[in-house]
Amino acid sequence: MSFWDGVWRGRAAQFDSGSAATNAIELTKRRQRVSLTKQGAATGNLRINLSWRMRTSDIGAPERGSLLRHPLRLFTPEVVQAHTQSMVNVDLDLGCLYELNDGTKGVVQPLGGFFGELNEPPYIKLSGDDRFGSGSGETIFVNLDHRDDFKRLLIFVYIYDQTPAFDRTHAVVTMFPSNGPRVEIGLDERHPQARSCAVVLIENVKGEIIVRREVKFVYGFQAELDRLYGWGLQWGRGYKTKT
Repeated sequence: MSFWDGVWRGRAAQFDSGSAATNAIELTKRRQRVSLTKQGAATGNLRINLSWRMRTSDIGAPERGSLLRHPLRLFTPEVVQAHTQSMVNVDLDLGCLYELNDGTKGVVQPLGGFFGELNEPPYIKLSGDDRFGSGSGETIFVNLDHRDDFKRLLIFVYIYDQTPAFDRTHAVVTMFPSNGPRVEIGLDERHPQARSCAVVLIENVKGEIIVRREVKFVYGFQAELDRLYGWGLQWGRGYKTKT
């Protein structure tokens, strides 16, 4: 029986499915979880991508819904990228708090140059720092061949200093497992003053890799996310070099 047969027979009640055309699962408030293990995708490299964009008509306008729920958005006007002259700069960063089963804890993020390593601990690697909302965005790779070493991973997004809030961006975190459909989490809720968002928690639960939607916005930065999830790291103020 195929994966999609299970969806239509009601056996995939923990997540929303996308259409065959989009081949995507959207995690929502109603459907929050997906098991990579049951999907046969708990091996190889899990690719996690952050992308964002803005439209001139969005300033002061209501947020639009998900593309999966509103396919006619495909026919809306062309996107105005955040680094054009008509827009203020947007700089969203993708990060990952990790806790390994041996007790090791840390962070992978652009600030501080903590880009990680893929084939040695923490088995997590950030591709780079996208400061302009380009088409490729930012990507974190997680080496699930070392899934037994992971206890939990928190994927988060934060807004770097002096940039607009989440309600003026169209941020989407997309997970590309080694098998099966991609998983999408939209950050389209209105939290005008929020500076950070815990997006998704990946946990090793008795050998099963579970992905759970969080989408919890906070007004602070990494230290506040740390307190919210009890990571227990020490944080200091960080800055990026000018480009």
